[in-house]
Amino acid sequence: MPASTPPRAGAAALSASQRRYLRGLCHNLHPVILLGAKGVTEAVIKELKLALDRHELVKIKLSGGDKDERRAQIAELTEATGAEVVQEIGHTASMFLRNEDEPKLALPR
Repeated sequence: MPASTPPRAGAAALSASQRRYLRGLCHNLHPVILLGAKGVTEAVIKELKLALDRHELVKIKLSGGDKDERRAQIAELTEATGAEVVQEIGHTASMFLRNEDEPKLALPR
């Protein structure tokens, strides 16, 4: 999987400094979304959209499987939500999606 996914329409891609800043914020987060045996479902996507809207930066615990399966799950989630992957470590991924109406996080330039 490439380091950065294409941004959603109208959104600017994260710069290296912004991505680094968000990775630092991820350390203190606990996973909000937990993928089970069924993997990515419509309900999971709906919950992820709500969590991204509320928090902007979300940590996701991926279900078991090999690296390719986890990357496919991440790709499916980013495509469905328009979020950007901030980092991927083992079975955990962090995603960011700016809330245009009420931004929660101030990003560096």
